[in-house]
Amino acid sequence: MIKIYTGEDRVRAKQKISEILGEDYEVIEGVDLKVNDLPSLFRGGTLFADERRILIRDLSLNKEVFELLPEYSDTPHNVVVFEMKLDKRSAMYKAIKDQMEVVDFVLPKDKSYNKVFDIYRVAKRDGKKAVEMLKDIEPTEEPARFVGLMVSQAIKDYAARQGITEKKALRELSKLDLDIKSSSVDPWLLVEAFLIRLTSC
Repeated sequence: MIKIYTGEDRVRAKQKISEILGEDYEVIEGVDLKVNDLPSLFRGGTLFADERRILIRDLSLNKEVFELLPEYSDTPHNVVVFEMKLDKRSAMYKAIKDQMEVVDFVLPKDKSYNKVFDIYRVAKRDGKKAVEMLKDIEPTEEPARFVGLMVSQAIKDYAARQGITEKKALRELSKLDLDIKSSSVDPWLLVEAFLIRLTSC
C-alpha cells in the first residue's frame, strides 16, 4: 500500500507517518532512486520481514521515477511518499490520486501564522529585532512547526529569485532542522541563533 502525504504542516505529517509506519522504518531520498531500484524497493522483501515499512522523501523531484509510481500501487509493503508540494493540476497527480490515498497537510490559519513570516522577513534585515518578535509567540508555538513555516517561506523566496542569499538561507534552515532533531540544546535557542545568522546570509 502506498500513501502520498504532502503539505507544509510537517509536524502533523510526521505524526501521521509515525502512526502508519511506527518508529522503526526505512528512509529513502527520492532523488537518489533509479528506475531499476523500483522492483526491489516495492516488491522485494528482506531477510527479517516480508513486509517493509518505507518512507520516501521528495520523490516528485525525480520525475522519471515518480512517473512510474502508479505501476507499484499494489506493493505488499507499507510505503509513505512525503512531498513538500505537489502540482494538483498535473496529469500525474490525477493518476496517483485515483490509485493511492493522498493527504494534504495544510497549515492551520492561526494568529501566529502570519507572525512567523513577519519574523522571517525581519530576520533577513535585523536578526536581533526578529528574536525580540519571536519571544511573543514562543509560548504558544511549536519550534518544529515554526521551522517548517520558515522553510516554506524560504522555498517561495528561492522560487521567486534563485540568488546566493536564498540558497544560503535554505542551507542554514536545513542545518537548523537537523540540529533541532539531534541536539539536546533548547530548540528555541537554536532558532534564535538562526535568526541572527540569517541577517548575514
